Amino acid sequence: MANVRISERLPSVLHPRLARVAYGSWALPRLVAELRDPEPLAKQRSLAALCDLAHDPEKAYQAIRIGCLEQLKLLLRDREPSIRTGTTELLLVLVAHHVGREAFLCCDVLPPLAELIDEPLHACKLNVHRTLNRLANFPLAALSIVSMDLVPRLVAKVTEDEDEDIQALLLSTIGLCVRVDPLPALACNGVSVLGHQLSKPSLEVRRAALSALLAISVPLEGKERVCEGGLLPVLVGLLSDSDPEVQANAAGKLQALSAGALPPLLLLVSSKERAVCMNALRALAALAEAPSGRRQLLEHVPVLSSRTGAHEEEAVQRAAQSALQFFLKCSPPPRRSFRGEGYNGEDGDGVGEDGEGEDQMKRERTR
Repeated sequence: MANVRISERLPSVLHPRLARVAYGSWALPRLVAELRDPEPLAKQRSLAALCDLAHDPEKAYQAIRIGCLEQLKLLLRDREPSIRTGTTELLLVLVAHHVGREAFLCCDVLPPLAELIDEPLHACKLNVHRTLNRLANFPLAALSIVSMDLVPRLVAKVTEDEDEDIQALLLSTIGLCVRVDPLPALACNGVSVLGHQLSKPSLEVRRAALSALLAISVPLEGKERVCEGGLLPVLVGLLSDSDPEVQANAAGKLQALSAGALPPLLLLVSSKERAVCMNALRALAALAEAPSGRRQLLEHVPVLSSRTGAHEEEAVQRAAQSALQFFLKCSPPPRRSFRGEGYNGEDGDGVGEDGEGEDQMKRERTR
């Protein structure tokens, strides 16, 4: 009969890739001290153990307080690729916390991290761009990225890098930085680069490119670059994309009558997605500011009337009702005909040979 026997001799190292963690308050100081060890294996184990502990905000704060970031700045320039990869992974975990982002900016970790944008090792480069993207979600960090003139480098890397994951991260980071200051991206031909990414098969790349294009076209110069680059037909085509987020971003960006945007936008008004419907209504309201747009939209007032109570969300109903009121308010009033004594029997200004109709029209204007 078989039985279960448990050996009393445990293996010497339970986790070969992790450093031994000391008990209590000695754990983090010892791990940070091991980062200074000249032996690469000791550094790798210490970085792996710190990555596990840094998910706890309290542990992350303690590690930062005892000088972890200063040591990580040195390890970013280490010759060993595995150590650089472990360092960037630990930084990615630290910037997930508010205290980590503040310390990241205060300790000037961004310059040495930016040196690894062209890192040959894929895992390390992916961690670098994930860290930059996570930082750029916060305006102060995005402003620091812009002030370091990193945006032109990121725009150039979009066309150089063939990895779709890194391309999506690059485009997302550019879009977040452009929301803070669009001028650096406009100066380095960012609109053209973003436009080329709209036809990529990757859904994440198209999403990020459209979001960045939406942000870069907020200033007038960005709108002019989009029109000059011939991107309006591409955006009209993306209104029929299978992804709702792509449709929403395209509808939020597109406000052009000559490109044939009106029919696809009217179809998107019936979408069940809130963002798609709201952006389509905003685009239609912008198109209605042009006289030709108002004339075309007045023919489709019943479609908008049906949306005022059809959608489940009140915000969409209110937006449809406001758009409908705007269309009706902006519709041109019927032309008045002044028929004086010199009226010749035809529709017109009513100006006869003796000029009495013209005098009557002047009197009417003075009223």
